[in-house]
Amino acid sequence: MNYKESMLFSIMNNKCPQCHKGNFWETSNPYDLKRFSRMNTRCPVCNEDFKREPGYYFGATYVSYGLTVAFGIAMYVILAGFFDIGTVPFLIIFSVSLIILMPVFYRSARLIWINMFVTFKKTN
Repeated sequence: MNYKESMLFSIMNNKCPQCHKGNFWETSNPYDLKRFSRMNTRCPVCNEDFKREPGYYFGATYVSYGLTVAFGIAMYVILAGFFDIGTVPFLIIFSVSLIILMPVFYRSARLIWINMFVTFKKTN
């Protein structure tokens, strides 16, 4: 399996988890704040359904939580370990960073969630 056939390719490049060709989100820019949360209903290439049953993406909140915790731990290790920053400055930097990265975490969590259940099918 090469990189273009991996889940990581789909997640990092906003691609359909089944064909890795069609876009999952309407816009590739997570900071287009008017449209950052709009998903395509179906893959324009393979017709995979992205808007599954109601509540399907509820599980993505757990993925988002995991991403946030991992980000917080990594940031703490870097800031407290290398820069000797105290608790209050860390919390301020962490909070501002989370607000800035919220669209990225939101989109990544949904892509990770659907990639856990839809497998790649190689097409020619």
